[in-house]
Amino acid sequence: MGHHHRRDTERVCIRTRKIYDWVTRQVDVPLRSFSGEDLEAIFPMDHCRREGTICDFLGAQHTNPQHLTIRCFLTDADGNPIDSVVDQDALICQEITQPNGRQSVNVTLPSGETVTLQKVKALIKGHVVVQIVSPAGTVICQSKPIPFATAQTFILCAPEGTQLNCHISFFECDTSLVCTDNFAQLDVSITLCLEVQVEADVKIEVEARFCQPREELAEAVLCPTTKFPPQCPDVFPAM
Repeated sequence: MGHHHRRDTERVCIRTRKIYDWVTRQVDVPLRSFSGEDLEAIFPMDHCRREGTICDFLGAQHTNPQHLTIRCFLTDADGNPIDSVVDQDALICQEITQPNGRQSVNVTLPSGETVTLQKVKALIKGHVVVQIVSPAGTVICQSKPIPFATAQTFILCAPEGTQLNCHISFFECDTSLVCTDNFAQLDVSITLCLEVQVEADVKIEVEARFCQPREELAEAVLCPTTKFPPQCPDVFPAM
């Protein structure tokens, strides 16, 4: 079976999203610790029916506390679990506006060359929920959504007119609940990886050719071939 491909190209002007800079950073969010009234408040009664404190409740479960699983996961503000990789809105990541705009800084590259980049500050915010799970796998206690936040400073190629875009590529949450006769505290440790990009819409000129549908392998149909409006190569794109 013969194939016929057009090899002719022409200069075309297209609009696309350009990435000016792209970095990945591991962020260790400051430890969140809860004790006393704060500890009791994050485990509301409707999610953890009990009499007395949370530690009293766990002590009355007639099981070895070491056999209880304490886990946490990323959620929205209402406590609904979300996938940090699939859901691009899993957290808020927005630029912190600086009074005089982004500050330019001179940076020396490993090659010895000096370049001018911009200091970009970002605020990252989200929520997690903590669950206490019995040895049988039943959730016996669940916290309300716990907010977390961190501010990060990046040195990026971010000229005026560009926008900050970031999302999570990895998320990990660890928890520890300590209950003793004289001490009760919940610690929440969060580590995440941020993909940070600086972007802007641009118009660029490229060598290209228009695409056409391939030949249908089944019986011929009456569908017309897609045709594009003719260009004016003598005037645009400009030489």
